[in-house]
Amino acid sequence: MKRLLFGPLFLSTALLLTACPQNPPPPPPPPPSTCVPTPQGLVSQGLLHEPQGLGDFSAPHVPGELLILPGGITPQGLANRVKGVRLVEGIPGGFVRVRVAPGEERGKAEALLRAGARWVQPNYLYDPLYVPNDPLYPASLLDASRLQPYYRAIHLEAAWDRLGTLPCTPIVAVLDTAFNLDHPDVQGNFLSGRNLTPDGLGPNDLSPSPPPQGYAYTDQDNPDHGQGVAGLVAAVADNNRGIPGVGLNRLKVLPLKVFYWVRGDYSSYYYSSSSDVLASAIRYAADSGAVVANLSLGSPTPLDGVVQEALNYALSKGTLPVAASGNDGRDGLRYPAAYPGVLAVGSAKLDGTRSDFSNYSTQPTDLVLAAAGNRNPSETLWSLGLGKNYSYYQTLGSYVKWAGTSFAAPQASALAALYVAKHYARYGRGPSPNQIRLCLTQTAANGGNYDPQTGYGLLRADRAMTDTTYCFP
Repeated sequence: MKRLLFGPLFLSTALLLTACPQNPPPPPPPPPSTCVPTPQGLVSQGLLHEPQGLGDFSAPHVPGELLILPGGITPQGLANRVKGVRLVEGIPGGFVRVRVAPGEERGKAEALLRAGARWVQPNYLYDPLYVPNDPLYPASLLDASRLQPYYRAIHLEAAWDRLGTLPCTPIVAVLDTAFNLDHPDVQGNFLSGRNLTPDGLGPNDLSPSPPPQGYAYTDQDNPDHGQGVAGLVAAVADNNRGIPGVGLNRLKVLPLKVFYWVRGDYSSYYYSSSSDVLASAIRYAADSGAVVANLSLGSPTPLDGVVQEALNYALSKGTLPVAASGNDGRDGLRYPAAYPGVLAVGSAKLDGTRSDFSNYSTQPTDLVLAAAGNRNPSETLWSLGLGKNYSYYQTLGSYVKWAGTSFAAPQASALAALYVAKHYARYGRGPSPNQIRLCLTQTAANGGNYDPQTGYGLLRADRAMTDTTYCFP
């Protein structure tokens, strides 16, 4: 079975991300003193249309499962019209998950369309997008991986100087592999979070999902990834330990575990995520009051109506999706970065040029860059690891050298959240997702001009805190 990969975009010895459970309990209300997202209503201007027809059955997907938009027929009535289709559950957005015999997904989908369904798609698989570190590039890694050159590439220190007193604490949801809330460099800056996967652990257990019997984590399935992504958003600053997050103690991370072991063909398993799980997590982030949802993961499919509907929901609630562009080093962004309404983030080298692994787009889109390493010659940056061993998984450490677009995205997510807080300080309200995207793209290094290789260019954090044309008109 092929797999659709949505995952972290990074260079290191750590790797993947995956899934979210269906119908999670309602999230708790945002904690006091948080910046509340500013809804912009349903996405318009042709951004996300209700899908019609068939999804892409050549893309990696969960065997024996379909996701249906019934149209004007009841789900049970639709299932009764096609033999071998069993209803499983409803999914927010009007979709329904059904089971069919593995190998018959496309045939049953076509039969369901003939029976009156509006849209039928596979339950796509989402894995993290990553580029592992090449162990042949070890020279001066300790010094070269320190964060200051990376943060200075986006003029972050100048932005920190301009923060002033902020009236609220924005929440950035990080949808990723696993998290350790007891890590000494996150305490106080990470909220309790949620396990949204059906991995058998409790809803508050953010540990790596236990592998099925006969399986084990490999270098391609690294659960430390989520902690590394979240660390760049909100690792504790000024504590004489480890690294400072971009948020400089002004943000909170809502950690959402969305990766687990998904059953594939012939009773095989993949550490990955699926459409329904990822969509559930996006909605949870929006309902929890997150101003940004960080998606350091990716998939090649452009036809995921379930995830598109969840993104539309998040935007309507005021939550900006920020997604890694992909680590294939080619023209064309991974999804969800390529969807309209999403801020896509690629990676730049320290010299400001595009990282060799970073996906780009010759077609204009909302693409910016942050410095997050390179493959050859090697550039890596420090962030967190889980720093805790489990009976079935040994952590890479409390701190890990990473690279990849997975680690560019959280820099943009944190900057977007700082801009929201700054906007609150000036106007008493937050900007809409559209305005956040406009501020970050138009103040980036390319001066509002789009380049096929670098998009709008490296983020300029200093301008995002001061610009009076696009950020604070």
